[in-house]
Amino acid sequence: MTALSYTFPNDFIWGAATAAHQIEGNNVSSDWWAREHSPNTDLSEASNDACDSYNRFEEDIRLLAASGLRMYRFSIEWARIEPECGCFSKAQLLHYRRMIDTCRQYGVEPMVTLYHMTLPLWFAGQGGWRRADAVERFRRYIEYVLPILHDVTWVCTLNEPNMVALTRGGTEGSDFIAASLPYPDPEISENLVAAHRSAREVLSSVPSIKSGWTIACQAFHAVPGCEAEMEAYQYPREDYFTEAAAGDDFIGVQAYLRTFIGKDGPVPTDPNAERTLTGWEYFPPALGIAVRHTWEVGGHTPIFVTENGIATANDARRIDYTYDALACLHDAMADGIDVRGYLHWSLLDNYEWGSFRPTFGLIGWDRDTFERHPRPSLEWLGNVSRSGVLSHPAR
Repeated sequence: MTALSYTFPNDFIWGAATAAHQIEGNNVSSDWWAREHSPNTDLSEASNDACDSYNRFEEDIRLLAASGLRMYRFSIEWARIEPECGCFSKAQLLHYRRMIDTCRQYGVEPMVTLYHMTLPLWFAGQGGWRRADAVERFRRYIEYVLPILHDVTWVCTLNEPNMVALTRGGTEGSDFIAASLPYPDPEISENLVAAHRSAREVLSSVPSIKSGWTIACQAFHAVPGCEAEMEAYQYPREDYFTEAAAGDDFIGVQAYLRTFIGKDGPVPTDPNAERTLTGWEYFPPALGIAVRHTWEVGGHTPIFVTENGIATANDARRIDYTYDALACLHDAMADGIDVRGYLHWSLLDNYEWGSFRPTFGLIGWDRDTFERHPRPSLEWLGNVSRSGVLSHPAR
């Protein structure tokens, strides 16, 4: 990077993101809870209480607001709202309304995700996204949730539908990167697009809502001479979903790493490359690459960075990664790409789909007491939000 500081627009939105199953705890009616507690589970540990954010969400939102961040992206858990088919919980609906109200109380803009990887067990156990009535059941859930969204502007219908299709509905694997997963299920892919469009139709009855979905972007790179193979690999795993979002109110970009494609598919990255706690290559430019690619494939639909971050035990390295990623984002915006905001993954260390070991959080917490421990990266990113100026404390 040649410049040490970058100025972002005054209306650019800064915040952090989480997902219900990964932080709330005791999501007992979900497919992932059943998988975690199966006698033959393939996962190293269960989510159990997670961060207990179901009970401590006010503290989490207060810490976010106190840092200077202005948006909190969180998800509503379908398995809590509809724990059995057709059985809806008014109490759980009001719980998520209280989260929205708490955001307002602390001057934080909520971004609400309606589906983030986990499903009600009754839905998953009878075919999941392959069900003949999958779109109808998802629409019914959205219609039930709609009344609490009357004053919410930003709504994500589904999180990373491409990863859902690659994991056979979100129930297989735990390392959500394209290179480690099989060919996406075409039936699930089609049903997810239909579910997204049906959800957006329901949400459009509230004129103030801006809706879209979020895509896991892999910053695909072709081994020299393998450009055609890369495009063929990339299309069903990413571009199919980006094209389906063209013309939405926004597309959520979620970027962490890059993936190299050769003649026979994914190839290993440099064995000497720095790795994160998820085993992924340390590669901050992935964000800028993903934003540029999504802008072109998505027909210049406005972009919101809904996830970007790093699993590390070294918070100084978290600041390094985020600074370099945001510098690349700024360069893309300077070239005319319409990016509305940036949400860091994650506000809290969370249950990273089978393990608590990969620590992504701006805030850590005690596994015994749940006491929150804000990290210097939270204060640093909050200061970027307050000033609109990106600078590195050590450069």
